Amino acid sequence: MHPETPLDANRQARLEVIPQVDDSTPLLAELADEARRRVALHGHTFVRPEQTRVFTVANQKGGVGKTTTAVNLAAALASAGLQVLVIDNDPQGNASTALGVEHRVGTPSTYDVLINEVPMADVAVPSSAFPNLVVVPATIDLSGAEIELVSMVARENRLRNALAEYLRHRVREGQPRVDYVFIDCPPSLGLLTVNAFVAAREVLIPIQTEYYALEGLGQLLNSIELIRAHLNPALHVSTILLTMFDARTNLAREVADEVRTHFPDQTLRTTVPRSVRISEAPGHGQTVLTYDPGSSGALTYREAARELNERSPRAQESSTGQGQAATEQAGAAEATGDGGTDA
Repeated sequence: MHPETPLDANRQARLEVIPQVDDSTPLLAELADEARRRVALHGHTFVRPEQTRVFTVANQKGGVGKTTTAVNLAAALASAGLQVLVIDNDPQGNASTALGVEHRVGTPSTYDVLINEVPMADVAVPSSAFPNLVVVPATIDLSGAEIELVSMVARENRLRNALAEYLRHRVREGQPRVDYVFIDCPPSLGLLTVNAFVAAREVLIPIQTEYYALEGLGQLLNSIELIRAHLNPALHVSTILLTMFDARTNLAREVADEVRTHFPDQTLRTTVPRSVRISEAPGHGQTVLTYDPGSSGALTYREAARELNERSPRAQESSTGQGQAATEQAGAAEATGDGGTDA
């Protein structure tokens, strides 16, 4: 048993002064809960993974918080001192905007990496807010890449090869190893998303806690299974994050319960609430962690990042066959007829 450290004692002392309240005073209960969460995070040390973890953040439904999740998790991990790379693989370039990176037409971007074979090291730029967070920006040029990739040799492997070379380049240059890579995808299953799936080992799926939450998830998981079978056997859904959660509504709680029922091992305990601050941050070219670091949204993404960091990558052996099981589960959920609120 490890001896109690001064930090542990201080954390315990701070927890003890927070009043115990019940649901009869909901606002006070919410404030007390948030205070406990902040104390639990205070002084927490993030551990570097044994090897670079590469996530594709994907969901074919738009508006589920996919880009918001990618950039804020990246920012939370970077603020904890880890080395993070974000690859903006969406022609809209929203991840580039949120991380304060230039992505006007003519800016070296993911398009140049995929189509012109420009080394990723020549395109990646550090975020202004976090020097240890590097971004490969996306420009509108990327919208034509889907068509251009069709006729190219090894079209599905171009991003994987470029990323592997970039990671080797950092080692050769004596730069710190990248701990986490997040690839933000468009809300479609075209060649850009296929390249992201082939380049990654883990898939992170944000799911909104609203009607039709699981709609289309079966198709996404079927696509992942095809990638596993033909291009990337190591790919698996490791993480599901519930977004736009409103604990005051029965619907949100029902959807969250259903997702956890179908995907108990993949779904994070942390849920991302609906938040004005989270929504406002990209308009200011920031993540919520820099836009309003004291907000509940920033706290939530720090908690999600901690949980992600604490979860060790799923072993290849244990992931075999999981994708098919998940596909069947999603199909069962979709068969309820309303996207999964009647399970």
